[in-house]
Parts: sequence; structure tokens; C-alpha cells
Amino acid sequence: MGLLALGTPLAWKDAKKLADQVRTLGIQQLLEIWNAYRGNERDILLWGDEIEYLVLAFDEENKNACLSLRQAEILKALASDEKLQAAGGGVPAINDIEEKSEPFPTFHPEFGRFMLESTPGAPFSLSWKDLLSVEPNMKLRRIIAKNHMAENETPITMPSFPRLGTKGVFTSPYYPPTGSQSRSQFIPDECINPHIRFPTLAANIRARRGSKVAINMPVFYDENTPKPFNDPTIDYDRHLYPEDDDVRNGASKEGHIYMDAMGFGMGCCCLQITFQAKNIKEARTLYDQLCPVGPIMLALTANAPIFKGFLADVDVRWNVISGAVDDRTEEERGIKPLNNNRWKIPKSRYGSVSTYLSDDPRLRPEYNDLDLVIDEDIKKRLMDNGMDEHLSTHFAHLFIRDPIVIFQETLDEPAEGKSDHFENIQSTNWQHMRFKPPPPGGNIGWRVEFRPMEIQMTDFENAAFSIFIVLLTRVILSYDLNLYIPISKVDENMATAHKRDAVLSDKFWFRKDLFPPAPISNRTSPTGSRATTRPATPVAVEDEYQLMTINEIMNGQTDGDFVGLIPLINSYLDTVNVDVVTRCELAGYLSLVSKRASGELQTGATWIREFVRSHPEYKKDSVVNESINYDLMKAVEKLGRDGYLEGLGEKLLGPRSSS
Repeated sequence: MGLLALGTPLAWKDAKKLADQVRTLGIQQLLEIWNAYRGNERDILLWGDEIEYLVLAFDEENKNACLSLRQAEILKALASDEKLQAAGGGVPAINDIEEKSEPFPTFHPEFGRFMLESTPGAPFSLSWKDLLSVEPNMKLRRIIAKNHMAENETPITMPSFPRLGTKGVFTSPYYPPTGSQSRSQFIPDECINPHIRFPTLAANIRARRGSKVAINMPVFYDENTPKPFNDPTIDYDRHLYPEDDDVRNGASKEGHIYMDAMGFGMGCCCLQITFQAKNIKEARTLYDQLCPVGPIMLALTANAPIFKGFLADVDVRWNVISGAVDDRTEEERGIKPLNNNRWKIPKSRYGSVSTYLSDDPRLRPEYNDLDLVIDEDIKKRLMDNGMDEHLSTHFAHLFIRDPIVIFQETLDEPAEGKSDHFENIQSTNWQHMRFKPPPPGGNIGWRVEFRPMEIQMTDFENAAFSIFIVLLTRVILSYDLNLYIPISKVDENMATAHKRDAVLSDKFWFRKDLFPPAPISNRTSPTGSRATTRPATPVAVEDEYQLMTINEIMNGQTDGDFVGLIPLINSYLDTVNVDVVTRCELAGYLSLVSKRASGELQTGATWIREFVRSHPEYKKDSVVNESINYDLMKAVEKLGRDGYLEGLGEKLLGPRSSS
């Protein structure tokens, strides 16, 4: 989440009047950054992960697992721990963790008062030592967080709390589901981080939209689930706020779990990886080439099959967050003709990428095949100031959005040498990839953030997927891979990734041939197989990609030519100087990814769904009651703490006992 500004936030009716001013200042700041840093060169890749935790409070007497709302107290305890601060940037011994020399991990607030975000104290490099330190660093962060919580509290890494918004007690302390910011039927405003930015964000999204957000996730129909399913938690008779009319006007859908507040989405946790490239060209390459990988990794890390106390017929969180911050008006959503708004906008501001941005000559116009909405005046201003068309188009698309939270004080200060107005809009475009210019005045380079992955229940899993993505970036750059497919197919893949058990049951669009054109007929691929020479004339775009299973994408085709991403990574490791011990450790992480793709190991979502459906109190009616949830959270706590769960861990992790 980074640093949170202090000041006087404007309500939407006032912020709306200043939106164009913020946009203009934001583009001014972007151009300053562009002119100052576009020639920046760095000689080393740096990267880091972001881990988000839910903080649970167990009520052992009533056998109930709740969300603890003590985020502020926990962060204060971390900040005031003299032992940690006295370490001078080093990490002291904590429990059974040996003293470390690397900087102390950092902890940050998030939207939900029941959430924590953690990052390593310093970026990782690509050294093998750093790669092998990822899992220990994640374990250390979990232990540090736990040691600054109450005895009955624990941090878990799960995308969503299964009973957030139910009619029972799901927070500690308990608050009734009301409040003027979200005006939710299900979540109290006390769940929102009290820093003024967050409640203002929730209120202004609702005000700009003209109604509460409406999130509808399909219910999983089990044997005894009522048909048709109409969400029984909805109070159609509530008349506390004008927005209570939303459900009476059709905001909830039959057959769906209905959620009505930003907290349902921004209360979700994920695993994000940020890369610093050596220069802007490399950053743009990574952005484009990782874009088609995003939906694959979303499906592969699926870990969210329960919302608001019901089993859902989806496995991931993405559309919940997308709906939770969808501030588009009825005109922008195409429900009414345009009158007060400039554009019909196809996606929420939390969505999949809508355009590639590299200057790669392999980027064919046909790949950017969406009817992209851009601000033509902003694009012209950027191009007139020396920015190329692809990058100008990218930012002109992001800047069709309004700034949601404006602090009056920022408008009273000079904009030069800062990035606050630019980041106001840039950082509230929550796409599955984010291109990040350097902040002014520092020594940070051009970065790319990979955002689609679900957080996993164990540090081993989170480390495995982080290391896989890091190694994939090395393969992309080392072998000059070409993963381009039309953006519309990436959108289709994002929709497919939501499906229950999509890893095994569905196919995804992916490029057939990832390698550059062969200069001679006997060129071999990095894996040693004979590569086919392609004609100088490009083939039709629709012949460049095909539907593949995730197993084929990851592990290669047994009856085709596609080599697979993991064999490519192994080929890369064969060409660099890796010692035997390191190679074995890396093989363990890659094996988890490989076996998830093949189905030998379950996704977290499948594991959780099976846990619920095999629970003795489950009535095959899609309902996850307090007792089931309590047992599930105890199991997830043990998985996170011990890295294993006897009798159940094998399905998720294989025959591995984490130390």
C-alpha cells in the first residue's frame, strides 16, 4: 500500500469538479519523469514480493473464527518493538529463526482493518542465494507478525475470509453491518482501515457510480442447494439508506451470491511480484510478455471458492475485486445513453490489461484488438512531448479514469518534482499488470508489477510461484521469447480462469511458437529439439495461437511441438552456473508448479472445496457455517505455521514435510 497521505480528502461532489485539474497535473508530472528517466540504465534485476495476510481471532469457547480488527494495534506493536528497532536494520533472533543480516521486513496497512501487508526489507537480486532466501524470508515475516499479535490471533494467507459478510459474528470485536461510507447490508464500516483515505475511497466510489457496487458470484449448486438460489442473507425490507433500494431494483442476481461493498474485494489478499528492469525498454518487454501469462497464473494459483458463507462456482477472487471498485456510472456501463459522461467504458478500473505498450517490432497491430477507450487530447500531449505512440496510448487509456480521492492540500502545493497527482490515477488503475515509472528524486528504476496471482496458504507455495515468475522473466529476456496473442484472447483467458477447476477442465489461448524466427534451417531450440524455419512473411495472427491446457502450457505437449514454460526454465538453468544444491532446491519449487498444472497436486481452491464438502456438518447445501469455517481456519493456520497438515497436506503439497 505504501505511504498514506495525510490531509483533507474531498467528497465526490467536490472532487468531481477538480478531476480535470488533477489529470492535467498528473500528465505534467508523468512528462517530467519521462524526460528525466527515459535514458536511465541499470545493470541488475531487482525484485520483491508483497504478501498480504488476514488476521484471525479464534473464539475457542464458541468455536468461531473471526477477523480481528486490530490492524492498527498490531502495526503499532511492530513499530515500537525496541528489539527490532535496535537491530539497526538487521533482524534479531525470533523464536527458532536464527539472526539474519538482511534488513528487517516491513509491514504496512491495507484497506481492511483485518489485513496486513508485508514485504522483504530490501529487494531481492537474481543471485541464487537470494532466490533460496525467499521462502525463509516469508516464514520470518509470518513469525514476526504472529509474535506481535494477541495470543488468540494468527496471520493466515488466504485470498478471502469465507464468512465475511454473513449474518453471524465474523469480526472481533463485533459491529452491526451498517455505516454511512459503504452503506452495506453485510459489512460494517468498522471493517475499513480508519485512515481517512480508505473510507473516502469507499464513499466516493459509491457516490460516483450512483449506487452501491454490485458483486454477483455464481453459487455452487450442491445436492441440497435450493433451486433457484436466491441469496437468503439479503434484507429486502431495509430502508436505512437510499441505496437500500438497489436490491429491490435488481442489483442481486438469481443463482448468485450478492455482495454490496468495497470491503468484499479490497478485503481480499494476493501475491504480487514487482520487477525492476535495467531500463525502460526491458520493462516494457516484460510488461507485454508477462501479460498473456497472467490468466494462466490466476487459474494455477486458484484459492478462493467461498464468499459470504457460500461455496461459489468459481475458484478465484479477481471478479469480486473488480466489482468492488467499479465506479462506472450507468452511462459508462452502457445501461443509459451518454449524456453526462464522455465514454462508454467496457471494464472496471480493476481489470485485465487492455493494451500492450512495448516498442517491440513483433507487436503487430492485430494484437491490440480491443476497441480501446483513450483520451485523445492526453495522447496528443504525450506524443507532442516525445513519447512514442504505444506508451502514449497506454497512459491515455489509464487517464480516462477520474481521481477518486483528492486531498485538498496537494492542490495547494507545487506539482513539480513530485508524482502524487500522477499516482492518484495510475495507482487506482488496478490491472493485472502495472507499468511503474521511477518515482522522482530517487534511485529506483523502471518497474513492472505482476498482479494476478492468488495468495497461497503456505510460504512454500508462495515462494514457489514467486520463484517461477522470476525465472520466467530470465527465460523471456535470455531467449527473446515472443508470447504475444491478441489482447481479446487474454480477456477470454481471464474469464476462463475463474471457472471451477479451470486448471484441469478448461483450455486457454496461448502462442504456439515462442521463439524468434530462425536465421537458418538447422537452428535448434534451447531444449535441443529441432526448430522449424518460418517464412519471412508473417502468418495470419489467428494461426499463431491455439487452445491449450495449463498442463501443456507449463509442462509441454506430449503430442505436439509446444515445449512448455517449465522445460524452458530448466533449459535456462542448464546454461547458467548453478550448483547442485541450489538446483535441487529450485527443482522442488518448480515441481510444485508443474504438479499443480498436471493435476497431480490440487489447487488451494479444490483443496478447500473438498475440505468443506467432506466436513461432517456440511449439509450439501452450499452453506459454510461457523463450525465448518472454524475447522477450516484451524487447518489453514496449521498449514501456514507448519507448512504441512498430516493426512491432508499431501493433496496440496505432495509428500513434503516443510522444516
